Amino acid sequence: MAIAGLILAGGAGRRMGGADKALLPLAGQPLVAHLAAALGPQVSVLAISANGDAGRFADLGLPVLADAPGTIGEGPLAGVLAGLDWAAGQGAAALVTASVDTPFLPRDLVARLRDAAQGGMALAVSGGRLHPTAALWPVAGCDRLRDLFDTGERRMRLALQGAAEAVFDAAPDPFFNINTPEDLARAETLFAGRAS
Repeated sequence: MAIAGLILAGGAGRRMGGADKALLPLAGQPLVAHLAAALGPQVSVLAISANGDAGRFADLGLPVLADAPGTIGEGPLAGVLAGLDWAAGQGAAALVTASVDTPFLPRDLVARLRDAAQGGMALAVSGGRLHPTAALWPVAGCDRLRDLFDTGERRMRLALQGAAEAVFDAAPDPFFNINTPEDLARAETLFAGRAS
């Protein structure tokens, strides 16, 4: 089963301290490069979901998918819908998403989500917490998601209602996400510890 990958990088709203989160440097590389290195080998094709100037990701050589007209700024579910349309065009049966601010993404994320999903949806769980941006979405379910979106629903958790759970227990938390300068400093420390 061909699976496409999508890095949820967001748009101008995904900022931290005035900087584009996707381009924040961590261990000498932008966060988006860390995600591309982790997710890319696990999928058939990889793209970035982002609004705004697509040229900021030119160095990665990946397609950049903007949200559909009328859905820009409507959150990550709009990005998932654009990603599902793209994945269908690539001949993929499913799409795996991951947030750009999770630099410790598991190298077996796609396999474990696929195994848990058994043809349906699946999302990652670690430390007892659900991670709806780290999920597997069957292309065949796109119409259901679009109908839900059209009702005004934007919550990823609700869109994943009934999804299977793939449990990850590791240290550091593989879904540790960077939301503050302190989180970024902690991630730098964790990366330095891995290198030594």
